[in-house]
Amino acid sequence: MGNRATKAGMNREIVRLAVPALGALVAEPLFLIVDAAMVGHLGVAPLAGLGVASAILQTIVGLMVFLAYATTPAVARRFGSGDRRGAVAVGIDGLWLALGIGTVLGVLGFFASPWLVGMFGASAEVAAEASTYLGISMGGLPAMLVVFAATGLLRGMQNTMTPLWIAGVGFAGNALLNWIFMYGLGLGIAGSALGTIIAQWGMVAVYLAVIVRLARRHGAPLRPHRAGLRGSARAGGWLFLRTVSLRAAMLLTVAVATALGTEELAGYQVVFTLFSTAAFALDALAIAAQALIGKHLGAGEADTVRFVLRRTLQWGALFGVVVGGVIAALSGVIGIAFTGDPALAALIQPALLVLAVAQPLAGVVFVLDGVLIGAGDVRYLAITGVVNLACYLPLLWWVVAAGTGGAGGLAWLSAAFFGGYLAARAITLGLRAAGAAWQR
Repeated sequence: MGNRATKAGMNREIVRLAVPALGALVAEPLFLIVDAAMVGHLGVAPLAGLGVASAILQTIVGLMVFLAYATTPAVARRFGSGDRRGAVAVGIDGLWLALGIGTVLGVLGFFASPWLVGMFGASAEVAAEASTYLGISMGGLPAMLVVFAATGLLRGMQNTMTPLWIAGVGFAGNALLNWIFMYGLGLGIAGSALGTIIAQWGMVAVYLAVIVRLARRHGAPLRPHRAGLRGSARAGGWLFLRTVSLRAAMLLTVAVATALGTEELAGYQVVFTLFSTAAFALDALAIAAQALIGKHLGAGEADTVRFVLRRTLQWGALFGVVVGGVIAALSGVIGIAFTGDPALAALIQPALLVLAVAQPLAGVVFVLDGVLIGAGDVRYLAITGVVNLACYLPLLWWVVAAGTGGAGGLAWLSAAFFGGYLAARAITLGLRAAGAAWQR
């Protein structure tokens, strides 16, 4: 990686992978926005029911994202080493694992839907709408997980453009089918669920056509292999533990925001929405890092691996500076735009400034996470995920014990998460990346 032309080519590779990945990532929330907009015209109860059902579905699906993250590095390693047949084969094993997990969860979720909805304590009318949507949507859960694994396979093959096109077509099909079933056939919220699962299985069909063609081109078998399934499950198990620790940190933060008060909770929702939006671009950069790190480790190109690490870290930090500057500059009006309430906007502003200052740190954390996932260093990520959560708990306890409400309380809570928790992640990830053990 010593000459300028080679470095410029690697820069283009990062952009080539990251930009389509960003588009595909944005498609997921668009599914939810379209559903919410259409269901909202049915009335308050259906919209509230959708909110409850979506919270359950997003929790389940969010915990299963390891199916993509485990598949990408496994495929990329073999791709980089020149073993195209093995790369496709291990990706297909990931598809079978996703289908098996999705089927089990879908069946269990269908029967458990009323109980899951009941945990939210909604009114009978809202619970009925939520149970209808959730029960039907469980039929699409296997499809969602297969899409995760298929996306991971193509990312490992250094292809993020095909997932973008499939996500775009799926988004358009979802909107059209929802309109037909909900309004054309008068099926209400059930029509929204039906339209969505048909779109999801349609995406699976397109992915399978692409992957079958890949398998034939490289002579890879379509049947699952016990060793491949076992390897995918082992890596996925560690990544599942990592994801659980992340989700636990987020849920505990929401719980503390709730304890601070209704206005503080509403304010935190605005702040966290901005954090999540900025995270899409950082996730896209992390996905590019996953694919490239796996590929060049497989090829034994240590210098290139270090270059990808340095360059993606630089871009992650730079993006954080830019986004942080924008958030800081607009911190006085963001609250007004979201709520229209000057008092609530004033309450939010200090927390927004904390978020702005933390953005470069967030950029570094997201990229380091992607680098170590791409290296297959999943055991370390899982263990340190638990350590980071343990470090974060005393900060949350202090926020609660201090009893500070209003703008100060929300600012301290934001500092605990965006400063303390992200700093713990940056330290544990940075120490690992500084060494060579992850470059196995």
